[in-house]
Amino acid sequence: MTLDPAYLEYPKRRHGYDHDLYAWSALHERPSVKWPQGSVAVWVCVSLEWFPIVPGGAFAAPGHMQTAYPDYRHYTARDYGNRVGAWRFLDALARAGAKASFATNAAVAERYPELVRAVLDGGHELIAHSTDMNGTIDSSLAANAERDLINDAIHRIKLASGVRPTGWLSIARSQSFNTLNLLKDIGLTYCCDWVNDEMPYHFTNGLINLPLNHELSDRTIIAVQQQSADSWAQSLEDAFDWLAAEAAATGSGRMLPIHVTPYIMGLPYRIAAFERLLERLSQRSECWFARGDQIVSSWEAQQ
Repeated sequence: MTLDPAYLEYPKRRHGYDHDLYAWSALHERPSVKWPQGSVAVWVCVSLEWFPIVPGGAFAAPGHMQTAYPDYRHYTARDYGNRVGAWRFLDALARAGAKASFATNAAVAERYPELVRAVLDGGHELIAHSTDMNGTIDSSLAANAERDLINDAIHRIKLASGVRPTGWLSIARSQSFNTLNLLKDIGLTYCCDWVNDEMPYHFTNGLINLPLNHELSDRTIIAVQQQSADSWAQSLEDAFDWLAAEAAATGSGRMLPIHVTPYIMGLPYRIAAFERLLERLSQRSECWFARGDQIVSSWEAQQ
C-alpha cells in the first residue's frame, strides 16, 4: 500500500519543530555561558507533596494512591516524606553547604508551616507545585479553570509562607495548550516541565524553561527501575563527570538537575547515598550548587 503524499502535509511542517512554542536550538551552537562559580550548576530540586487519600482529576499523578479507599498504606508512606525525609534532606544540604529548590504543593505549605519555614530559613527556594497531587493539568481543563488552579496554588503558598514563587513545576510535568501563556500572564519567570534540554531556554512568550530531567530522578531509578540508592548516586556522579568534561572542552557552563523525593530517598537505608553524593560534589571545583531561580537569573543575564 502506497502512502498518500498528503499524509505528510500539515500546518507548520518545517525544520525543527511543528509549533511556535520555542525556537529550534542545538546546544552546541549557542553562545557560551559562565556561572558565578564552577562550570556545572548542580540544581537540587526536592518535591514536597501532599497526596489526598482519594485521587482526583483526569489522571492520577505518579505515586498516587493505588488500593481501595481509604488507602492508608500509600498515604502514610508518602506523608513520611514531610514528617521525616524532608528534614533529613535539609540536614544533608546544610552539611554540604548546598542551596536547593523545594517544589511545594500549596497543601504542604498550609499543613506543614514549620517545614516550609525551615526550608526558607535554610536559604532555599520555593517553587509552586500546584495545589496538591490532585491538581493536575491537561487539555481537558478549561483555560479559566486552569488559571484559577495556578492562581490558587500561588496565592495559598504566598499566604502560608510569605513568599511568592517565581517558578512552577506541574504535577507529572503535565501542561495544556494554555499553560505557558497562563504562567507568563500570572507573572511567573520560569517553569520546569519540559525536559528536552540540559540548559535553560526561552519560550516564544518570554517564559523560561529550566529543564528538570526525570531520567535521573530517584523516582525513576529507584522506584520504577528498582535500582539501589548507590546506583542512583553513581549515575549522577557519572553525569557530573561528563558535564564537567564537556564544559571544559566547550568553554561553556552546564547544568545537572538532581530531582529527589523525601519519601523515597529520605528513608534511613537510602539517605546516606544522598549525603555522600552531595559531599563528593561539594569537593569538586567545577560544582556550583544553585537554586533554580539563581540559575535562571545568571543564565538570563547572559542572553
